[in-house]
Amino acid sequence: MIENQILTFQELRTANVERCENSFKHSINDWSPSDWAMAATGELGELCNLLKKRLRGEDINQQDISHELADTVIYLDLLATRLDIDLAEAVRRKFNIVSERIGSDVKL
Repeated sequence: MIENQILTFQELRTANVERCENSFKHSINDWSPSDWAMAATGELGELCNLLKKRLRGEDINQQDISHELADTVIYLDLLATRLDIDLAEAVRRKFNIVSERIGSDVKL
């Protein structure tokens, strides 16, 4: 891994599945889609808690926020894998649908 290298959805997917199966010793299918969704939601909740604390004036480390955001994306990728959804294509398609709906020329 090279710092500041652009990460593709496919690179995330490949590494995510490999780490899940080799380091955690279970396959993607060992967890239900609901399990993966709850894991992603848990991480998103942790992110929201940090943002709430920052809004209240607490000194919250930007790196901690970054980590929770990344954890959420990682779990969402595992959920998409479990559901056999190409996350990159799904994001591209939905982004373009919204662009069309709002009259934006910005497309992926």
